[in-house]
Amino acid sequence: MTDTDYRIIRSRRRTMAIEITPEAEVLVRAPLMMSDAAVAGFVEIRREWIEKHLAKIRKKAEQRAGVSKLTSEEKQIIIDRALRLIPERVKHYAASVGVTYGRITIRNQKTRWGSCSQNGNLNFNYLLADMPEEVLDYVVVHELCHRKEMNHSPKFWSEVGKAFPEYKKVRKWLKENGSMYLAKD
Repeated sequence: MTDTDYRIIRSRRRTMAIEITPEAEVLVRAPLMMSDAAVAGFVEIRREWIEKHLAKIRKKAEQRAGVSKLTSEEKQIIIDRALRLIPERVKHYAASVGVTYGRITIRNQKTRWGSCSQNGNLNFNYLLADMPEEVLDYVVVHELCHRKEMNHSPKFWSEVGKAFPEYKKVRKWLKENGSMYLAKD
């Protein structure tokens, strides 16, 4: 790996960290006084990790490049399905999770599948209505479990597992395939 393969960002931090952006840029965050040689050594030690993650990002970018965009008519059909389907699934799973919720909003989100506010309002990406039903159900359960735990602690994942035992398999599917759906929009 050469110096041109990464960009150093210096700040008043005490430790070094590597970040790989969605655009496949390698950023090295380093303390102000850290030498370039020390940064290069840090990067070299982590070369295998960096290359593995860059390969994943490039593969996803290639896959997304081949995805056709939704027409406005197709989008509207999915939005209409989401407006009908998501509130039904939230109502169904809220009872089994044992929580209440506030307003449900269906959005055209660029990076998230769902979110839950402190007040219990739920937001969902409309594209969930175009995915396999178990993926929609997983995201619904995930957000409803945030009504009990507003974090991703082991206790939170235990709650998700109680309501949706297959969540690990579906979560993996979403991580592997979700970007393809986002690329349609």
